[in-house]
Amino acid sequence: MKLVLSEEQQELRGAVRAFLRAASPLPKVREGFDPQVYARLNGELGLSGLIVPEEYAGAGADMTELTVVLEETGAALLPGPFLTTAFATVALTRVRDKELLTGIAEGRVLAALGGPLTGPLTGPLTGPGGAAGLTCDGSAVRGTLAQVLSGMEAGVLVAPARSGDGAVLVAVDLTGPGVSRTALETLDPTRGQARVELNGAPARVLGPRPDIGDLLCVALAAEQLGVMRAALDAIVAYAKVRVAFGRYIGSYQGVKHKLADMHAKLEQAESIVRYAAWSADESPDDLPEAAALAQAYVGRACFEVARDHLLLHGGIGYTWEHDAHLFYKRAKADEVLMGPPRVHRARLATLLEL
Repeated sequence: MKLVLSEEQQELRGAVRAFLRAASPLPKVREGFDPQVYARLNGELGLSGLIVPEEYAGAGADMTELTVVLEETGAALLPGPFLTTAFATVALTRVRDKELLTGIAEGRVLAALGGPLTGPLTGPLTGPGGAAGLTCDGSAVRGTLAQVLSGMEAGVLVAPARSGDGAVLVAVDLTGPGVSRTALETLDPTRGQARVELNGAPARVLGPRPDIGDLLCVALAAEQLGVMRAALDAIVAYAKVRVAFGRYIGSYQGVKHKLADMHAKLEQAESIVRYAAWSADESPDDLPEAAALAQAYVGRACFEVARDHLLLHGGIGYTWEHDAHLFYKRAKADEVLMGPPRVHRARLATLLEL
């Protein structure tokens, strides 16, 4: 088991961090999705094709490298469809669709993943997009996805659907006929969602629906780790300069203890994410437990750190002008994206036969 990043992975992290600090600082995050940032993200760093196999013009990297990148995009609160495109890419690497994988690797395709990627196709939310009500007759898809992450920015929808051959994965051009998209008012202002209605929309069947729910849990946990780290760094920096009653607030015992608790949660979360990424690449048999643990612990810990980060800022943290509420809202939106923590705790208990 390897929980420490290699030299190459640390260099990747440094490059992504430096790029995002310059191209998408927090003041710019408030402006929303910027296609130029995404074009540079792919053109200069090739991140869109990070886990795309080399035969499809990608870098052929593993989940560990993807988690390194997602930690940095999470810390920067990068707006737009990077996370959902990464989700879609994970699915497409399982069905090996050349057209879409090449388009994603070259930066021409922004994809959104909708519907549950594990469990039944009708039922509770088990993945990004809401309970899937899509049916496919081989060339057209009908149905509605209630909440598609970055559904207004993406150009292609990748989603599971019911067909005569069972559960299949389909691709739909979101700019084509038979597609209706409605932007939703969401908690997180940095990353929107859309209601997508398909009424006989032309579709292409990519293959059987892959079971990638565990991989998505790991990817999301990596973003949550980045949110935690950035929130803690911000409040530590603030505690060193904010003076109250003639003393820096970081010198007060109550603040120091809270910061120590937040740091402990971050350290545990990092170990869990690194282990889950290692399991995805090296030990698939351990992945279900590792993925369930990642969302059971990291999702809640991320929200708690973001919440305390806001509270320790005092009154300024509650204002719209301050960045604290952006971290708070991203943390809460991510916490429930793959289902609330109690779902993953219950699954983990089942897997461990408790």
